Amino acid sequence: MSRGNIVEVQQVTVSFDGFKVLDGLDFSIQRGELRFLIGPNGAGKTTLLDILTGRTRPSSGRVVFFGGGESGREAVEAQRLPEHALVRLGIGRKFQTPAVFGSLTVLENLEAALGFRESAPGLLRGLSSAQEKEISETLDRIGLRRRADVRAAVLAHGERQWLEIGMLLVQQPKLLLLDEPVAGMTRRERDRTGELVQEIARHRSVLVVEHDMEFVRRYASTVTVLHAGRRLCEGPVEEVQGNAKVIEVYLGRAHDAGRARGGAAATAAAEER
Repeated sequence: MSRGNIVEVQQVTVSFDGFKVLDGLDFSIQRGELRFLIGPNGAGKTTLLDILTGRTRPSSGRVVFFGGGESGREAVEAQRLPEHALVRLGIGRKFQTPAVFGSLTVLENLEAALGFRESAPGLLRGLSSAQEKEISETLDRIGLRRRADVRAAVLAHGERQWLEIGMLLVQQPKLLLLDEPVAGMTRRERDRTGELVQEIARHRSVLVVEHDMEFVRRYASTVTVLHAGRRLCEGPVEEVQGNAKVIEVYLGRAHDAGRARGGAAATAAAEER
């Protein structure tokens, strides 16, 4: 096992009613690495995130997180721990749909996210100067300082996505998992998110699951492709997008789907005219 890895998935199999969603999967992420994960629907991407966060238990295999103990580098058998314990160890996950408190302001959402580590008496004491600094720096990082006093319910879609990322950042995770962070975003929002993800990866390990191949090509360095619960290909984005098997099982289908959506949109526009 590499001392440079933050997490290792070792021969993990996940079966539901005899169907293998993950099939003897080996997968790892290094400390400080930005990794993109792609693959067709049903490849096992979401299940892999569930395994890493304790939402799903593997039928066999191990998930080792190298972020435990006082040193933050002790190996922990993550598949044996509940979700909340893994969050406290430093694994943060952003789901596809933003989970923010709509009735609270941006600032209040960040303050609420900080409370996950506090006991009840600690919550009553208010924020420390270090916590106030963490929130201030996070507001700048996610670009929402001018929106700090705005209720989350009225934020634009991209802003809500950035707020949820900020809510994870104030918890200072060692490994950040982002599930389709640019879904539904405008081009400008996607570009801002790509820059944010790259900046975040300077300080922690980040795994991004994404279907937007333009976004992947622009912001990814190393890409892992899953297919039928196994690792089909892994390497630099240029190498992956030129792999014949990847083109056959994923990129070709993604291209055809994009053309179909474009054709349907053109047809609808013509009918409106």
